[in-house]
Amino acid sequence: MTQTIAPRVRVLVLLLLAATGLLLAGAGPASAHAALTGSDPQQGTVVDKAPDQISLTFSEKVAMSDGSLRVLDPKGKRVDQGKDSNVSGTTYAVQLHSGLPDGTYTVTYQVVSEDSHPVAGAYTFSIGAPSRTSVSVSGQTAGGGVVGWLYGFGRYVSYAGFAVMIGGAAFVLACWQRGSGVRAVQRTVVSGWLALTGATLLLLLLRGSYTSTGSVGDIFDLNLLGQVLQTKTGAALVSRLLLLAAAALFIAVLFGAYDKREDEEKRDLTFGLAIGGTVVAAGLAASWAMAEHASTGLQTGIAMPVDVIHLLAVAAWLGGLCTLLVALYRADTPIERAAVSRFSTLAFGSVLTLVATGIYQSWRQLGSWSAFTETRYGQLLLVKIGLVALLVGIAWISRRWTARLGDTGVLTTEEAEEADGEETAVREKEHVGAKASGADSARAAQLARQRAAVDTARRKRQRDADPDRFGLRRSVLAEAGVAVVLLAVTTVLTQTEPGRTEQEAKAATSSSASSSSSSADSSAAVTLDMPFDTGGEDGKGVVRVDLNPARVGANEMHVYVERPNGRAFDVPEVKVSFTLEAKGIGPLPVTPDRITTGHWSAGGVQLPMAGDWKIAVTVRTSDIDQTTVSKNAQIG
Repeated sequence: MTQTIAPRVRVLVLLLLAATGLLLAGAGPASAHAALTGSDPQQGTVVDKAPDQISLTFSEKVAMSDGSLRVLDPKGKRVDQGKDSNVSGTTYAVQLHSGLPDGTYTVTYQVVSEDSHPVAGAYTFSIGAPSRTSVSVSGQTAGGGVVGWLYGFGRYVSYAGFAVMIGGAAFVLACWQRGSGVRAVQRTVVSGWLALTGATLLLLLLRGSYTSTGSVGDIFDLNLLGQVLQTKTGAALVSRLLLLAAAALFIAVLFGAYDKREDEEKRDLTFGLAIGGTVVAAGLAASWAMAEHASTGLQTGIAMPVDVIHLLAVAAWLGGLCTLLVALYRADTPIERAAVSRFSTLAFGSVLTLVATGIYQSWRQLGSWSAFTETRYGQLLLVKIGLVALLVGIAWISRRWTARLGDTGVLTTEEAEEADGEETAVREKEHVGAKASGADSARAAQLARQRAAVDTARRKRQRDADPDRFGLRRSVLAEAGVAVVLLAVTTVLTQTEPGRTEQEAKAATSSSASSSSSSADSSAAVTLDMPFDTGGEDGKGVVRVDLNPARVGANEMHVYVERPNGRAFDVPEVKVSFTLEAKGIGPLPVTPDRITTGHWSAGGVQLPMAGDWKIAVTVRTSDIDQTTVSKNAQIG
């Protein structure tokens, strides 16, 4: 039995790495939790004279620093005065230099949303008439690259460390007080503290580069670090480090003075440790609630305490589960049935708490039933709900094994006789050796090692003797494997734009597009629907091109990529080209800008003459899967 422990633990570690790699790699750059909902001038418009300022409106308040808003002329030179200001509510502006010449200008923005995630983007507008521009806006991303991946990994490790540390300590105090003297349990809780502390320091160093340049070389920039310390997220990370110092003292007492107390003396100390540990744990959980999703949006006064309770319930369940797994596989002393039963009760209460708080959080972040399937946040939430249901099912199996579990895991008669025989043989060897060699220290050390080996073997056989204990270990191992994936999904979920925000941004974008279209000659607009299939997995969809006013000169183009069921299709790249084959003109390439999931746009699309134009769209759904579809349309 014991020979299978190491392979199973290795499998669990591999599962952890695979889940983390797949989910964090699939996440890409951190999704924007504040979306651009309006601008003045609008995307792709042509104004008669140069505006005094450029204003942007977001779906929520954002944090800005020097250079957050930039306006570049056709040659890439900055023409703004560099003084960003909050005009009103969620609208921000930057003043422009006077006397700007005609041409196409590029507006770029890189800000931090109120829930701590970076937001970046760009669009163009023209003064007088469109012109060529040397500015590329296709690379406007935030939170991506190596720094983004490291930041996501740090978040995962911090959540895992928090769960293991808090859940492990709660398991010892509430379920198995004898576990305070078990080295394997001590190492588990201390490892959780080390993981959370190391990850917090890493996040603090990465934060400045993550929200600005994204450069690895800026990780140790002290100026960026100073700016981070003045932000809400920086304050939360520093608070977490201070609370971890208090947690270190708590762990020292739990595995030091507490373990040495007699049972009667432990009762009083248990109460004090429970109160102090709860305060520290709640404070650590609040360091997430005060800087992320719960701190912005609807009902923040309710959402933040609910988020704290949710995190504590997750830690008690998953962290306790991890500690139980260690106790079943690594502890020399068999864990009692009563301790496993107490954890089963604690886990059941944690699940009920998770369901209640999770329902509230889902309503707050989604806002509608359709957001479950139409937004990435909702789809990830469905995956999380499925994993929780699977975890509860496996826990029910573990509960059945617990009901059949023996209290002590006593050896069978044959095993006991064998162990006694081995111990007697060792003692006889010890007696003979002592008579033969007297005070031979080398021989004495050898005999001591033999006694220790016999004792260890006997304890392991005693631990593994109960077949019901073997069944419990397997079911708990399966629970831990699902919990690893669940934690990875939860980490990605916290980096994903909430469904409510995504749908509001889509609605605002559609309203803006409709308003812009209504002001032009909408009767001449062209709309083309073209099905496509890139040949890869999940490669089918429909691309729709709206060209307005579809005439000679400047046009505004919107490209919508949808799945066959009508939902927005998040593809990495879309390109469009125009060809007038009758006159030998083209192809004229156009690379639209990504507005939101499945929506791309380009302004100032110049068509030099009327005719039957071939409009070709290239859609890329993965690194290697892409296709080009086309249709003809009469322009002018």
